[in-house]
Amino acid sequence: MSAAHRIFGSELSPYSVKVRSYFRYKNLPHEWLLRSPANQGEFQKYAKLPLVPLVVTPEGEGVQDSTPILERFEKAHPEPSIVPADPALAFISALLEEYGDEWGNKWMFHYRWSYQPDVWSTAERIGVQMMGTQGPLAVAQARQAVAERMTARIGFVGSNEKTRPVIEASFKRALALLDGHLASRPYLLGGRPAMADFGLWGQLYEAATDPTPGAIMRASAPNVMAWVQRMLAPKDAGPFERFEILSASLMPLLTDEVGAFFLPWSAANVAAISGDSKTFDVMLAGNAWSQEPQKYHARSLAEIRRKYHLVRGNAFLDDVLSRSGCLRWLAS
Repeated sequence: MSAAHRIFGSELSPYSVKVRSYFRYKNLPHEWLLRSPANQGEFQKYAKLPLVPLVVTPEGEGVQDSTPILERFEKAHPEPSIVPADPALAFISALLEEYGDEWGNKWMFHYRWSYQPDVWSTAERIGVQMMGTQGPLAVAQARQAVAERMTARIGFVGSNEKTRPVIEASFKRALALLDGHLASRPYLLGGRPAMADFGLWGQLYEAATDPTPGAIMRASAPNVMAWVQRMLAPKDAGPFERFEILSASLMPLLTDEVGAFFLPWSAANVAAISGDSKTFDVMLAGNAWSQEPQKYHARSLAEIRRKYHLVRGNAFLDDVLSRSGCLRWLAS
């Protein structure tokens, strides 16, 4: 039995690289396996869902879904911690991780599968991963199939002609806010990475590897780009900072992005699912948004609300969430 964990993943999966970055930070022995037809049988042996990442423990247990993976291994390997001791800051970190995983995924997926240079760049890389050992013809056929399948799926994350300017403006606004915040610290909450870093980084790392959003990032967000590089192999460079120190540059992200876009979108999505609606429309900070409901995200919102209720009544946290426009969506 191997002493190392095995991570079945993809370089093109934000959730896979998120988990790999965490394992590197914790210095946990692991083998990185690109999921492909060659190891599909082994993958299916342990996976409950046909999705990466899949972590197979030395004991032969398969674990999936990036956030539960991090939470599980954090309990077993608590140092150096990615969870601040302050309950308020720990919740803010969890909220930002959720924002990255769910809203940040809209940025990445939209650019990757809307712009032709990005479509072909990504489809080529996936084709090589899947069929690289079978020669150029097999890669070309896989590339075409991937491009057709994925461009047809952009509506699933809410990317359409109505939402295109909203998604792209959100991406550029978040980059500007994060770039200012990261100008004076190596990680989002101070001297070491937190859950927030891993969630946002997975999406922005993938965006940085794609032609269109990568060019935007390199031109406008040098501190974000340095952080993207740093998070490939993150290190403990010091303690978390107090929120009072972080707040000057972190509150705008919570207010202008999480409270104005992510959480009201999340609530509208849940309402649409509860009402068995095929589409839903919502105004986000004065911007019209329309899409098909995302069923998985309903569970995601329920989980962040559960985490909030565990610390509900923390006066400092409630004040931060109220001022940022987040509280009304979490206290439901």
